[in-house]
Amino acid sequence: MSLINLSIKDETAGGKILNEIIISLENELVTIRDIIEARVNAEVEAYNKKQPQIYHGLVQPTEAELTLNGSKIKSLKKIDAEKQVYIALAAFQQNGFFVLIDNQQAESLEENVILTNKSTVSFIKLTPLIGG
Repeated sequence: MSLINLSIKDETAGGKILNEIIISLENELVTIRDIIEARVNAEVEAYNKKQPQIYHGLVQPTEAELTLNGSKIKSLKKIDAEKQVYIALAAFQQNGFFVLIDNQQAESLEENVILTNKSTVSFIKLTPLIGG
């Protein structure tokens, strides 16, 4: 068993990188659920340590308002990682974003993937159309 350091990128559908985070996973064989959970937990942990006004994460905390650069937290308090993970997993299942592993789209939360330190993981957030 070796530690996998994984670079995760948030991208637009056109390929523009919006955000990047490095996470560590203990196994090379993981599920998409494992990747999403590790990513959200790392984001929340980083935010809770520093508590900046802007939260750059996969899913927007309930008490936040969306800004151009992320989610602005209205009252500075710790974010609940478990709640954020639940919201992120639900968003994946409702096609709120896609996950690409080495340019292959993940189909389900329980899909197994084998990662290396060279694997690329991209999250493609879908922008809902207004008025539709």
